[in-house]
Amino acid sequence: MIHELPLRDRKKAATRRALSDAAVRLARTLGIDCVTADAIASDAGVSTRTFHNYFPSKEEAILYRFETEVTEWVQQLRERPAEEPIWDSLETLVVGIVMDPERDLTDTFAVMALVEDSPALLARRLELHGRVSRIFGEAIAERTGTDIERDLYPNLLQMASGAACKAAIDLWIQGTSDYANPGELVTEAFRQLRAGIPQPPLPTQH
Repeated sequence: MIHELPLRDRKKAATRRALSDAAVRLARTLGIDCVTADAIASDAGVSTRTFHNYFPSKEEAILYRFETEVTEWVQQLRERPAEEPIWDSLETLVVGIVMDPERDLTDTFAVMALVEDSPALLARRLELHGRVSRIFGEAIAERTGTDIERDLYPNLLQMASGAACKAAIDLWIQGTSDYANPGELVTEAFRQLRAGIPQPPLPTQH
């Protein structure tokens, strides 16, 4: 049974997301160093005081998008059929992410580059990555009857699926692959992962 959040909580969540989106948008346009709390608040249509009620810094506002998206992905994984093999569940999840019509992969790629180019953001991203990796790994452990504290399997699986998603997005954004869409790239990535990433045949020598 799905319980809808109270109206007040839904409004707070919408404001938090609007501030995060504004922070990302301005950072992409102006550069992180030129973005201020005042500018983010103005872009989102709220006061600077409201911004500080939700986020302690512009870096936290930018990274909020990553954390909420991972939380949503973990929930989707938990909602997959219990009898479905974990590789199938993960592949379906990642294909859904890259083929989401409401998701702009170019924007996703730009935000990833933005974070990696900023020392301040990168430090916070490492902290965030540790938290969300554990959450994702715990969801995989639940579905596979393993222990994230003791077993390598859920830790490897969450890292491998994340790498498959990033590799597919990177190659798709470059525009150099022969695949029709990023979903096909993800499917091929998971096919190779399932097969143990076999080495391609060496080119024929003439």
